[in-house]
Amino acid sequence: MLHCRWVDKLVTDYKTGKFFDEAFINDECELRPFYKEAVKFFDKLKNPEMEASLRSLERNFLMQGITFTVYSDGQGTERIFPFDPFPRIIPADEWEVIEKGLLQRVSALNLFLKDIYSKRQILKDGVVPESLVKSSKHNRAECSGLELPYDVYMHICGTDLIRDDEGTYRVLEDNGRCPSGVSYMLENRVAMKRTFPELYRKLKVEPVRTYPAELLKMLKSVSPRQQDDPVCVLLTPGQYNSAYFEHTFLARQMGIEIVEGRDLFVDNDRVYMHTTMGPVQVDVIYRRIDDDFLDPNFFNRESMLGVPDLMKAYREGNVSLVNAVGTGVADDKATYSYVPAMIKYYLDEEPILPNVHTYLGSDESDLKYMLENVESLVIKAVDEAGGYGMLIGPSASKKECEEFRAKVKSSPRGYVAQPVISLSTHPTFCDNRLEGRHIDLRPFVLTGEKSVVIPGGLTRVALKKGSLVVNSSQGGGSKDTWVLRDPSSSNDSNNK
Repeated sequence: MLHCRWVDKLVTDYKTGKFFDEAFINDECELRPFYKEAVKFFDKLKNPEMEASLRSLERNFLMQGITFTVYSDGQGTERIFPFDPFPRIIPADEWEVIEKGLLQRVSALNLFLKDIYSKRQILKDGVVPESLVKSSKHNRAECSGLELPYDVYMHICGTDLIRDDEGTYRVLEDNGRCPSGVSYMLENRVAMKRTFPELYRKLKVEPVRTYPAELLKMLKSVSPRQQDDPVCVLLTPGQYNSAYFEHTFLARQMGIEIVEGRDLFVDNDRVYMHTTMGPVQVDVIYRRIDDDFLDPNFFNRESMLGVPDLMKAYREGNVSLVNAVGTGVADDKATYSYVPAMIKYYLDEEPILPNVHTYLGSDESDLKYMLENVESLVIKAVDEAGGYGMLIGPSASKKECEEFRAKVKSSPRGYVAQPVISLSTHPTFCDNRLEGRHIDLRPFVLTGEKSVVIPGGLTRVALKKGSLVVNSSQGGGSKDTWVLRDPSSSNDSNNK
């Protein structure tokens, strides 16, 4: 799984090329200061020691059953999640900017969602086109006027960040429906602490293990029923879902029940769970099912995954759904392009984390540019995820470009385009040496009574040389993300 063997010399002709490299400043292998200890540590390990460490890491992932499903291979193959042991390191001052930018962004997105499902003022003022919201596949106008605890729609957000060739962090997209990957973040950390405890302690890394507790605290905070211990459950589509490992992992870590639609029922506009002791009322559902499949009496009548009349209970305010129904409007890749305007409109602030420039198929001039430049752009379907529905023009065949050009022509609203961004690279163990591989970062933000950003996130790696696609479903892997503790902080909890 770890696809490498150790070498006597750690750095052998490492080339940063035209990319911003997270660890090395230039082709002369000049290190950024906060990476010196890590390189020194790995460099002193002998071949047998490193090979033993790699075997230990692989055993850990095998024992934990850390898997994902690749649907694109035509077989729905379940695989062990590929992992690279060289950690990504982020200094405290850099993380402080990221954290502030994420909190700013999630705040604006929640204000936007509250607005479009109530007064719709941002649409009336022409800041965001009303047609864009109305035409969104995830717009749930039937849910307008609902009163949600703390006015929060996007309780869990996984925002994908990249760094361009100048080292500037940019938001690539917001994942606000059922963002996945946090279980890999947590298990990556456990594996690294067990395998390289000396390095972990020495670098004083901020902990991520608090995520399940923070998640449960957030779920309880949005309970519509005032009681000391609200009943929270995790609703999964079942064991054949690509993220089922994560569903079971998080339910187990929080100590709550994992349920399927058949385990729940609605009576008198309240949701109950079947148990051996009889029905138990459910207050909060952390759902890992898209809106369309939640309630066959309200959305897709063919759905076998949801709970009949769940929406009646939800509309009556007797159960909370996390994330809220209709949040997908903010997950739309066309809506994404207006988030900087939302930040200015609702918060009167400039975006801390800039967007990547985005062309909208729904805009006449943008559409013309997209159609004329398919070969040099990244084209994305607005409602797809996991690397699906995407074309990277420069690496695509002429036939693939023509196929996408036809798709964009036939459904302009359904596509956006962005310039090819030179994602930053990171040293990665492969083919008996360290080589740069492109990476991104998905931090996680939890919002209930208050917002919490977990210090770290899932760093995804494009394991194929030269590839810019980091999604696990498309052959990518991951790294542990180490946010270094602020030197002025006396907190030593990460080493416990």
